[in-house]
Amino acid sequence: MFIFKLEKDIPVLYKDVPSFPLGIKEAFDELYSKFGGCDYYGISHMDAHGRVVYKAAAAVLRPDEEAKQGYGSFTIPKGEYLAEEVIDWMSKTESLKNVFEQLMADPRFDNTHDCIEWYKSDEEMLCLVKCK
Repeated sequence: MFIFKLEKDIPVLYKDVPSFPLGIKEAFDELYSKFGGCDYYGISHMDAHGRVVYKAAAAVLRPDEEAKQGYGSFTIPKGEYLAEEVIDWMSKTESLKNVFEQLMADPRFDNTHDCIEWYKSDEEMLCLVKCK
């Protein structure tokens, strides 16, 4: 675990994945077909009933205009995050829950913010939770 500093806010457009974990790949496939080679993120939190609320998100150049096309808009806030790098993440999707549980167990975790998966490439992903 390490501290990662996000230097600026990241505006994203997202597609809800109401049947989490089913539908994640399809949501990202749709975003990729629409927006191509931008950065992609998974944004999640637990609702009051203990269910995961998940959004597949893409960082786009003009989010205000694109949001009109049926996608929600969200801003990943700048600041310090507790982070864990996951290499070869596609073969480790079942263990990502454990990575986030470890990050959220840290007393520096700010539970008022969403958990972030930053898909840096097909091999590298950062798991991020906001620091207090």
